[in-house]
This record gives sequence, C-alpha cells and structure tokens, in this order.
Amino acid sequence: MSDLEEEFNEDLLLDFRGVNLVRGGRTLVGPIDWQVELDERWVILGPNGAGKTSLMRMAAAEEFPSSGVAYVMGERIGRTDMRDLRTMIGLTSSAIAHRIPNDEKVADLVISASYSVLGRWRETYEEMDFEQAADILERMGAEHLADRTWGTLSEGERKRVLIARAMMVNPELLLLDEPGAGLDLGGREDLVGYLGELALDPDAPAMVMITHHVEEIPFGFTHAMLLDEGSVVAQGLINDVLTAENLSKAFHQQIAVDTIDGRYFARRARGRAAHRR
Repeated sequence: MSDLEEEFNEDLLLDFRGVNLVRGGRTLVGPIDWQVELDERWVILGPNGAGKTSLMRMAAAEEFPSSGVAYVMGERIGRTDMRDLRTMIGLTSSAIAHRIPNDEKVADLVISASYSVLGRWRETYEEMDFEQAADILERMGAEHLADRTWGTLSEGERKRVLIARAMMVNPELLLLDEPGAGLDLGGREDLVGYLGELALDPDAPAMVMITHHVEEIPFGFTHAMLLDEGSVVAQGLINDVLTAENLSKAFHQQIAVDTIDGRYFARRARGRAAHRR
C-alpha cells in the first residue's frame, strides 16, 4: 500500500491526497491535499478559472481525478458505484438549474430529489416524503412557492428551492456552487442568513460552498480554501486563511479585508495593484 492509499479515516467525508484533474493536457486543479470532517463548514474562493468548480465536481463524485487518491463518503472514487455516493450528497449548481423545465412544479422538483430525478414521473412516494418536502420548504421560507412553477420564480426564490431540493436527500455532505450568484443585495442577505443558521445547526450536514466574494460567506463557516490557477494558495481555519496577504496573492491585487459581526468584507486597497501573472 502506497502512502497515498493509507487507511481511510472514518471521520472524514472528503479525503483528497495528491489529487490532480487534467483535461486536454491542461491541469485544472491540483495537486491538492484536502480533508473535510463531519462538523466542518468550508468556503472555497478564487478568481475565475482557479479550479473551484473542478474541485467541487470531484467532491460531488461527478469527476474522477486524473491522479492521486480521492475518498468521498469513505469510498474511493474509481473503485465504487458513483451513483450510490451521489445519494448521500446534496448539490446545488447552475448546471442543475439550467436543466429544470420552466413548467416544473416546485413541490415536485423538491420531492423528486429522493430518486435523483428532476420532476415527478412514475415514482411512488410515501406520505412522509410529502411531509418532509413541505417541512424543508417551510424551513427555507419557501413554503408559499410549493404550487408555483420554476419559470415563475425570481432568482432568489430559485436559490432557495434548489437548496431545499438538495436537503431533501438528508445529505451527509451539502455542496453549494455559487449559491449567491445573480442575487440582488436583499436576496443575497436573505440567503446568507439562512445558510448561517444552517451552518450553526449541529445536526446539519457538513458544508462546502464556492463563492467569488467574501461578503457571501455566512456566519458560522469554519474553514476556507483559496485557489489560484488550480493550486492552493492557503487552506485551514477561516480566520487564518482570509487575510489581506492571502487574498491579495490569490486575486493578484492588493486587497484589504475587514471582519464585522462575524462577516467578511473585502475591497481593493489603495496603492499599486499586484502584478498579474
């Protein structure tokens, strides 16, 4: 057994060891060592093309690493049925949103997550499934949307519904790919508030969220990773990672960062921008 394949730690939901993802001869992400435990809430930040979504796709068991060893939910990617792994993972992304027909009823969209399909077809659901879907929508503040169709929802309403769908599978791991993208200030703050409540809930799943903006990081997140050009700039406890020095290095310009009431706020610092490679 190689050093990379040493015994898996059962407390880890994600365990990436020397992982690379290469497509078309280009390294999209890696090499990366990364571990996520049961009670952790991670945020991944970096500029466009940094490798954030590629990393998330491996975490969601949707991509095989080109090299290295990746364990997801205790199973090694490439040596297990990926479909089984995906039933334990809640995922929201723009790719899912784009696949939803405009005439899809919200209640059907949420409950059908139990079968990993979009919308009702010929599946059979128990009364407890309907009750669970209604409860999740209520906790998201979206119970009034149950009879609406996807095409009639605002961007903020869609984000809430997608998270409700992701929670329907009772996931052990919740992956959020830019949940605040496209939201106005009010919609963003509503979403950040909900995700902050979820992050502080000891019964909530482990969480990993991608964002471009530190302002979108909810209160209660514990860890952070900064990526640039597929490589890790810094990772670890959130207060140690989200520093002006690390953010400036990742985004190639001088960044100042403030923390107010547990939230982060960043802006370009006065002075000459850092050299972009």
